[in-house]
Amino acid sequence: MGIAAVGQLLIFFLSGSVALLADLIHNFGDALTAVPLGIAFFLRSAIGEKFAGLAVVLAIFVSACVALYETILRFIHLQQLTHLWILAGAGVIGFIGNEIAAQVRLRAGKRLASAAMTADGNHARIDGFVSLGVIASAIVVGLGLPIADPIIGLVITLVILKISWDSWRTVRSAKIDIQHVDGSGQGA
Repeated sequence: MGIAAVGQLLIFFLSGSVALLADLIHNFGDALTAVPLGIAFFLRSAIGEKFAGLAVVLAIFVSACVALYETILRFIHLQQLTHLWILAGAGVIGFIGNEIAAQVRLRAGKRLASAAMTADGNHARIDGFVSLGVIASAIVVGLGLPIADPIIGLVITLVILKISWDSWRTVRSAKIDIQHVDGSGQGA
C-alpha cells in the first residue's frame, strides 16, 4: 500500500486532483495501519491486537477528516486539473495496491482468527473500489465538468467515513480469544 500511495502522491503533484488526494491520504493511512497490527502479532498480545484494531479505526477516521478538509477547500477554490490520463492511472494504481493488501490481510485475518486484521482487509477491499473514483474524476473532468473532482472527493470521503464506522463495529464487537493469539491458551 505504501508503494501505491507514493505513486499516487507523485501523480497528485502533476494533476492537483482532490479526489486523488482523498484516496492517497487514505492509502497512506492504510499503509501505516500495518505497524500497530504487526507489533501486536509480534508480541502475541490479544489486548495489543484489540488496541491495534482501534488504531486502525482511528487512522481511517483521521484520513477521512483530512480528506474532508481538503475537499471543502477545493469546493471553495476550484482548480483546473491537468494530466488526466496520468490521473486515471493513479486510480488504477490505488485499485491494484488495495486489492493486493486486501488479499494479504484477509488471508492473515482468517488464519490468525483476527478481527482487527479482517476489518483491515475488508477496508482495503472497499478502498480499491474507492480508488476507481479517481478514474471517474478524470473522465468526468475530461468531459468538461471540473466540479466533478471535489464532488467525487466528497463521495470518497463519505465512503471512508462509512468504512470507519464499519471497522469500529467489527473491532468493538470482537471477542479476544487468547488461544488464537499465542497458541497456548494461557495468555500473552
